[in-house]
Amino acid sequence: MKAKIQTTTKIAISFIVGIIFCLLLYYLFDKIWNGAFVNWFTDNYIITYSRNVYGSEALVTELNWLKLKDLLLWTLCILIIIWLSSIFIVSYYHARKKVHKSISRTSSMIQTFMNQNNEPTDIFTNEYAEIATQMVQIKSTMQHHELILKEEANRKNDLITYLAHDLKTPLTSVIGYLSLLDEAADMPSDQRTKYVHIALDKANRLEKLINEFFEITRYNLQQIILEKESIDLSYMLVQMSDEFYPIIKAHGNTVELHADEDLKIYGDSEKLARVFNNILKNAISYSYPDTKIEVSAENTGENVCISFRNKGKTIPRQRLDAIFEKFFRLDESRNAGTGGAGLGLAIAREIVNLHGGQISASSEAEVTTFTITLPI
Repeated sequence: MKAKIQTTTKIAISFIVGIIFCLLLYYLFDKIWNGAFVNWFTDNYIITYSRNVYGSEALVTELNWLKLKDLLLWTLCILIIIWLSSIFIVSYYHARKKVHKSISRTSSMIQTFMNQNNEPTDIFTNEYAEIATQMVQIKSTMQHHELILKEEANRKNDLITYLAHDLKTPLTSVIGYLSLLDEAADMPSDQRTKYVHIALDKANRLEKLINEFFEITRYNLQQIILEKESIDLSYMLVQMSDEFYPIIKAHGNTVELHADEDLKIYGDSEKLARVFNNILKNAISYSYPDTKIEVSAENTGENVCISFRNKGKTIPRQRLDAIFEKFFRLDESRNAGTGGAGLGLAIAREIVNLHGGQISASSEAEVTTFTITLPI
């Protein structure tokens, strides 16, 4: 109802303005420009000539219809142009004002919807139904991302708290045993060797915890940039197995490698080596002692599929879905064998994604498999 009243008012105002404009034109031509206009019209559109009327000469005045028709035609064209231009200008500014008003209203509704927990039907009218649907999806996605970031921040804060607490134990032990060695100069050789060995183990544990702090800092600050080249994948996997041999042997595991000798891919060799190292390290940490770790790579056409398979405790499905999230750790007890910042697999996924590949994990019947698919 209010909109109809506003429309009627605008029409009435336009009609009044038109009448006033016509009156002004009439006054301009009839009063102000009277003499000049009459003279111009007479000179151009009036014909005066002598004519014999009833035996005597008389002056006859009549309109020059040929020239007058041209004047009327041009006048009509100019009026039409002015009329169309006026309609275009009025329509343009009216549409612009209407669009601006609509944008402001939409912005206000979106802001209200995003900042409050109201139903979309309580804020968006029927003509904004499509926008309401999209905003519901956007808000849901944002809330999901906020939840993920919040959980990630909580895991990170818990991890830092645990690390700060865990740093005290090995440091106290190192100081304690070194103090005993320093105070007891006549300590038996066997006991001295034992204390030195314990202090060294605690120092190594302390170094590992400090490295976890640096790993967290590096992940937050670094930007991964790929430097791609042709890579001999089979040689890289053999080299990786050789580098991990001391750790594998200490854990009682063996590595069985299956890969074609001429298998090559195009990627960043340093970054991909980090991916494979993180996964193999994870496989060693969570595998049963004296079991086999299988590493295989094969060409599947356009892609290369690399898999790491180890025998160990089955990972529950709900934890398997979160295994690639930042600061997520399977082992919450933080023992020396599996302690870590929970970034290895998250970094691996990011590097694989940057290469245009995919990484996934499966675990059942005490067999866990990590699969990496990379484009050749």
